[in-house]
Amino acid sequence: MENQQLQKLVEEISLKDFARIFRHQAFFNSRLRTTGGRYLLRSHDIEINKKYYDERGIEELIGIIKHELCHYHLHLEGRGYQHKDADFKKLLKQVGAPRFCTPLSTDKNKIKQDQKIYQYACKLCSQLYSRKRRINTTRYVCGTCKGKLFLVDSKEV
Repeated sequence: MENQQLQKLVEEISLKDFARIFRHQAFFNSRLRTTGGRYLLRSHDIEINKKYYDERGIEELIGIIKHELCHYHLHLEGRGYQHKDADFKKLLKQVGAPRFCTPLSTDKNKIKQDQKIYQYACKLCSQLYSRKRRINTTRYVCGTCKGKLFLVDSKEV
C-alpha cells in the first residue's frame, strides 16, 4: 500500500464511520516505533506506522485509522480529543475503534539473541536482580535491605 492509497482509505473511513470529510494528509511514517499512528495537532495530519500494515494486515490498519480519526475530528470540533477525555472514549466506542493497538512481534524492545544478562544477588536477603548492563557493585546496594550486591551469573540469551 502506498501513501495515495492510504489517503483514499482514510477519506473513505472518515466519510463512512464519522460522516465528516477528512481535509488533511495521511501518510506512512517508517520512523514510528512504539505506536501504530499519531495525529499531529499543528498540521492536522495523520501518520501511520507501516509495520502494522505489513505484519497485522488491513483490519489492524483500519482500527488505527479510526483511532487517529477520533483524535482528528474531536480536536477540530474543540472537544476532548485526548485519551483521558470522556468525549474521546465515547467516540471510540461509537465507531468501534481500539483504544490501543496490539504490539508488534518484531518489537525492538525484546531481548536480542546475542545480548548478555547479568544476574546479581544481595548478600543479606538473597534478592535477585537481572540487568542488561553490568553495574558497579561498590556503588549500588540492595533496594530491599541495603545489603551488598554480588555478581551471580552472566549468561548470553
